[in-house]
Amino acid sequence: MSVTQSTEMADVRDMYMAHTMFRREFALLPDLIRGVTPSDTRRAEVVGAHADLLCRVLHLHHEGEDRLLWPRLAERGGAEAAAIVPVMEKQHEVIEEANERVAALLPEFRVTGRGGAKLAEVFDRLLPALMEHMAMEEERILPLAEKHVTAAEWKQLGEHGLNEFAKKELPLTFGLMMYEGDPEVIKGVLAEAPLPARLLMPVIGPRIFASHARRVHGTATPPRTLKP
Repeated sequence: MSVTQSTEMADVRDMYMAHTMFRREFALLPDLIRGVTPSDTRRAEVVGAHADLLCRVLHLHHEGEDRLLWPRLAERGGAEAAAIVPVMEKQHEVIEEANERVAALLPEFRVTGRGGAKLAEVFDRLLPALMEHMAMEEERILPLAEKHVTAAEWKQLGEHGLNEFAKKELPLTFGLMMYEGDPEVIKGVLAEAPLPARLLMPVIGPRIFASHARRVHGTATPPRTLKP
């Protein structure tokens, strides 16, 4: 890659916004699951669908890093990247193994409400691994990305996986991140979106999240993230 003084480099603040959402929602998941009565299939579906969405977002988030971020940093980041990228890759493998275990347990839980204890235990094990990974990524990877990844390449990372979601899921997915997001960062993320999305998402995203949060958490304002 040829970088000139005029090349716009990555603005990584949207990654912090995504991480904040993951920290909040994955921390709340185990107790949500344990709170489901086995006979309450309606509640099991609500909580299970929420868990499924979070796991799919996390999977695609990490898949994008695997395909689009690690190779660029390994190529351009010298010794710093050589020391940390393999650690990131190994952490992704551990997290994905937990994600696969969730995928195996979730269908029965959603239909019957049974198996919640085992499912919650998987999320209990996933949480510290995820927290450690995100903290290390913020400390070691994002400074490298600011130096070695262009804004255009970073945009590709943000767009990765969008086609994997149904259109009706996108406002909720964005609303999950907007709940604690910096308004300036949100504006930047939407800057190149089609005009209808730029106009509507700041309005409908929070509304859809609030409605979703009331169903899942019992309140439109679930506990905010405990910063690392």
